Amino acid sequence: MTTIEDEAAVQLAQRLRLERESRGWSLADLAQRSGVAKASISKVERGEMSPTAALLVRLAGAFDLTLAGLLIRAETGGERVTRAADQPVWRDPETGYTRTQVFMRPDHPVEVVQVVMPAGQRATLPAASYARIRQVLWVLAGTLTVTEGTERHELHSGDTLGFGPPADVTLANDLAAPCTYVIALARS
Repeated sequence: MTTIEDEAAVQLAQRLRLERESRGWSLADLAQRSGVAKASISKVERGEMSPTAALLVRLAGAFDLTLAGLLIRAETGGERVTRAADQPVWRDPETGYTRTQVFMRPDHPVEVVQVVMPAGQRATLPAASYARIRQVLWVLAGTLTVTEGTERHELHSGDTLGFGPPADVTLANDLAAPCTYVIALARS
């Protein structure tokens, strides 16, 4: 079972290689900068492995990009209007959460992402994924527990959270129903 549509997987693999090569980095350079094993990067670039959200966040951070910035570079042409049918959707192979890139343009400072976290799932993202960005999370449906470093926040439908200084973050849905939330972020 593929977790990313074949075309999207190919585009992502090509974008990762392009980002790396445009900087003149070897696989070893990217591995050192991202903390991702060289063999894993090579497999992702060749389309032999579907990357997890955590892995993509680490690679994007090494390129000084957000996860959204990396995905959008791989999937869209930068139009000002993004039709619902054209909003890229990515599925994390580890947790099954889906991430819809609602809005993102390279020339605009704000990105909007919608995430559906399945029941009983959690994702932990490293502090590096929150460097140089400001984020607000808005729960649309369900309950989400967000742990930023040592701070724990339980958010219910309608609640929002403005993220603090960069820290490892765990997003957890401990309930029996999916949780849908929106993330709005701006580069700082």
